[in-house]
Amino acid sequence: MIAKLLPQQHAAVGAGASSRGERRPHSLPPRRPHTLTQRHKRQAVQQHARSALPQLAEELLAAALSPAPGLAVGAAVNTAVYVLGIRVLLGGLTWQGVASSWVLGALSYAAFGPGAYALVCAYFIVGSLVTKVKLEQKQREGIAEARSGRRSLGSVLGSGFAGIVCAAAALALGDPFPWRVGFAASFASKLADTTSSEIGKAYGQTTYLITTLQRVPRGTEGAVSLEGTAAGLAAGSGVGGLAYALGQVDARGAAAVAAASFLANVFESWLGATVQGRVPWLTNDLVNVVQISVAAAAAMALVMAGPLA
Repeated sequence: MIAKLLPQQHAAVGAGASSRGERRPHSLPPRRPHTLTQRHKRQAVQQHARSALPQLAEELLAAALSPAPGLAVGAAVNTAVYVLGIRVLLGGLTWQGVASSWVLGALSYAAFGPGAYALVCAYFIVGSLVTKVKLEQKQREGIAEARSGRRSLGSVLGSGFAGIVCAAAALALGDPFPWRVGFAASFASKLADTTSSEIGKAYGQTTYLITTLQRVPRGTEGAVSLEGTAAGLAAGSGVGGLAYALGQVDARGAAAVAAASFLANVFESWLGATVQGRVPWLTNDLVNVVQISVAAAAAMALVMAGPLA
């Protein structure tokens, strides 16, 4: 009996041993997610940056061309222009003039956009050129502008004070329409004054005191000439037309700019003939501030009242 069972037990043990001796195939561990190397990460960042650059450039261009870009854009654009064009600027401005004109340029761009900025640049270029017309002749006669026509702090404020006020008001109040007209009129009036004065000194055959129409020497405060008056009228109207072409004003606004600049120019001549020489503190720069302020106010009143519609 025992002998019969032993072979069966050995067979069972052998079968178990053989079954335990068989190797089962091992299952592979789960694969980890692929991780980017540092090189791949840099490539991904660079690719993202390249794809973002066109969009960023488009956004910057849109901001720069906005009709009211704001102070940050105005300051950035104006600074870039000044860095690139400093040699040209120093041809018509002293260092104090450069600093004060930077404020004017930044505010102009911030409030009214590239059109107004181009208007100021045109004023600066034309004003500097007409100041140098027959400069040596005017220097010999003692009627030339000081510093060979280079504008200082006082000259810039005398030319741009009203423009600065209009730009600041537009930024603060958020309604640029009437202030755009006043802004353009202030520069139209000042360019008309500069042009009429410089052309009159250079080419005026006969000059008359505006209050009495008596003949007076060229360069006399309050004196006018046919040549200078015609040149000033053309300059003021030209600024109005340029403001219209640049989209700063409509046709009615352009007419208001031209009319206001002429009236303010006549008013400045009257001040020079009647008051300026008698009041010590009423300097030429202060008279200019009064003139451009009158021009800005008159133009704004005309477009808001609507007589030119």
